[in-house]
Amino acid sequence: MASSRRRLVCLRSGMWSLLFYCVYSHLKPVLTEEVQSCENLRLGQYLCNDPKIDEATQEPENCRDTTAWVECLPAPNISCRLSNGTEFRFSGREVGFNKTISCRNVSGYSYKVAVALSLFLGWLGADRFYLGYPALGLLKFCTVGFCGIGTLIDFILIAMQIVGPADGSNYIVDYYGARLTRLSITNQTYRKPHLSL
Repeated sequence: MASSRRRLVCLRSGMWSLLFYCVYSHLKPVLTEEVQSCENLRLGQYLCNDPKIDEATQEPENCRDTTAWVECLPAPNISCRLSNGTEFRFSGREVGFNKTISCRNVSGYSYKVAVALSLFLGWLGADRFYLGYPALGLLKFCTVGFCGIGTLIDFILIAMQIVGPADGSNYIVDYYGARLTRLSITNQTYRKPHLSL
C-alpha cells in the first residue's frame, strides 16, 4: 500500500514537473524576446488598410512601377520598433508601417470595350485597331475577319486576356473584377522532385 502511494506521489510530481517545463519552455522565448521591427510582424499581428482605388485606372492611386504602398496597423497591445528606432506599444488605431503591394501598369485600354468590339465589330478589325494593331486591323477589315475564323479566334484571345494592348500595358479591369494572372514556368521556377516508389 505504501509503495503504491509512493508511486502515485512520484507520478504526480513527475507530471507537475513536465507541465512546468512545457509551460516554461514556451514562455521563455516570449519573455526574453527582443522587440522586433514593425515590418517583421507576423501575419495576424497587423491589419493593412485597403488601397485607395483610382476610378479611371482601377489601380491603387499611388501605383508606381508596379508597386503601391498601403498603411498597416499593428494589433492592440503589440510592441514593435518603428522605422526611426523608437519602441512603441500600439492600441490598434495607429499606423505602424507601410507595406508594398503589387499593382499593374495600365494606359487607358478597357477590357470591357475590347471584348465588346471583338464580339460585335471584330469582323471589321475594330478590336485590333482599338488595341493598337493597325496592320492586323486592316487585314481583318479587308478579309472580313479572315472569313469569320479570325474573328472567333481573336474574340477568344481577347476574352482570355492573352492578346492585350500593343504598348505592353494591361487592360483596365475593375479592381475586384475578373483579372487573369498568367502563370509561366521558367528555368528559375522551382519544381518539386518526384518521389520514387
